[in-house]
Amino acid sequence: MKHKIIEEIKKSIKSKYNISDDTKISIEKPKNKEHGDISTNIALILAKKVKKNPIEICEELKDELNTSSIFDSIDIAKPGFINFKLSVSSLTDSLENIVKLENNYGKNKSGKNKKVLVEFVSANPTGPLTVGHGRGAIIGDVISNILKWNGYKVEREYYYNNAGRQMRILGESLKSRYYESLNLEYNFPEDGYKGEYINDIASSLIEKYDDSLLNKSDDFFKDTAEEFIFSDIKKTLKKVGLKFDNYFNENELYENKKIYDVIDKLNDKKLIYKKDNATWFKATKIGMEMDRVLIKSTGEPTYRLPDIAYHATKFERGYDLCVDIFGADHMDAYPDVLAAIEQLGHNKNNIKVIIHQFISILEDNEIVKMSTRKGNFITLEKLIDDVGIDVVRYFFIMRSINSHLNFDLKLAKEKSEKNPIFYIQYAHARICTILDEVSFNEKPDLSLLNDNKEIKLIYFIIEFEELILKLSKNLEPQLLTNYLFDLASQFHKYYATCRIIDNENNQLTQSRIFLIKSVKIILSNGLNILGISCPKRM
Repeated sequence: MKHKIIEEIKKSIKSKYNISDDTKISIEKPKNKEHGDISTNIALILAKKVKKNPIEICEELKDELNTSSIFDSIDIAKPGFINFKLSVSSLTDSLENIVKLENNYGKNKSGKNKKVLVEFVSANPTGPLTVGHGRGAIIGDVISNILKWNGYKVEREYYYNNAGRQMRILGESLKSRYYESLNLEYNFPEDGYKGEYINDIASSLIEKYDDSLLNKSDDFFKDTAEEFIFSDIKKTLKKVGLKFDNYFNENELYENKKIYDVIDKLNDKKLIYKKDNATWFKATKIGMEMDRVLIKSTGEPTYRLPDIAYHATKFERGYDLCVDIFGADHMDAYPDVLAAIEQLGHNKNNIKVIIHQFISILEDNEIVKMSTRKGNFITLEKLIDDVGIDVVRYFFIMRSINSHLNFDLKLAKEKSEKNPIFYIQYAHARICTILDEVSFNEKPDLSLLNDNKEIKLIYFIIEFEELILKLSKNLEPQLLTNYLFDLASQFHKYYATCRIIDNENNQLTQSRIFLIKSVKIILSNGLNILGISCPKRM
């Protein structure tokens, strides 16, 4: 519809002024609905070119545009806006397009031939995936789906590190619990991992090997813990319905010397210096607030250095766009990484960093206190078992990424309209039930859809296509959850006030069946993007 309107405006400009204007024509919804459905400021843009007053241009273009069947009415507003009210026939034509395209309605090719790498989760294998990891996992998966619907070639990547101090502490924690299980003395490490999952791994070792592992090295226990935990992580990811294309291990950056390449290239730009036996990135020279240590005095790199090297590999692998999904704890680090990437000759604007805020679990209106290191946390798998995967996926993205999320367990377990995802799925199931009751005529008289509630519903349905395009630009998936909830709400109200199946008026029945079939397609496509099921019965 948007494309059709722009083409009509272009045709009118050429007809009236005999010019093929290459100016980008902007059309948008007026803030005040009374002003119409669509508005354009093209007269303001043309004023200088055709040497006329914008209002005069509006009047002249209005005369040309009045011949189009797309518009029901055209009004003019100061200082030079043309406001359009769309005709019923143009709206119903859009319904035919929805039913024709069905599962492909909303897809576009705006990202054609562009490769995107979406990095998310990226949790080191030191423990099970928590609800905190879960929010990033669902956001990353849905954003990947959104980009695919916009024609991008998308790859999902999980970046992790199985070396370093955290992993050493993990191995020592397991070794300690193994010894304890055999009633042998062994000091539990300071800042060790106290979760029950460590005891579970130790118990499985006792069951399989008894006391035959007492002479095994610390590395054995570290590797064993990693194997168990990563297996559990992948099992949880499968439960979430998430499949990664790549698993990238940070150790590769050490083995292939990529981190030292970074140091050399930054040094060539005189952005590296030594201080207190440490290696520093002179970030203040390029406008950053402070310099950063890249290699400690002990010779151990800080996490910024491999992160810089890792992002450099993304460009080397030929991705046109890189999307990073990080938790709020990355807020301070990523600007330094992007600054260094730019100095390495890459376009930092091709990296889109999305920071999601933390999540709290509410139980009986009380926040459940969680700490991964202390072992008192709720795993993502347990949450899925408690409330179901559809609820988890919807709740994790129904609020703005920038907002802290309170996950209300009581609401999540509701099987009523109070639960937003239940409310949406029920709309889909209700339509499926109606469609099963009536034989469907593929060419109904859509001009009969002239009730105000029907017109409002059609307007809302055809916004889906533009929403999908918009989501590829702003990557805010909560806009889709909000849209689906509002669409379900409009449908439920329409169902309650308009008789869809009218045994005394088969023509109107067929037209309304066509309309609700369109609603079902939009609900189904939206839920598919969210990775949520579309039940036919509830």
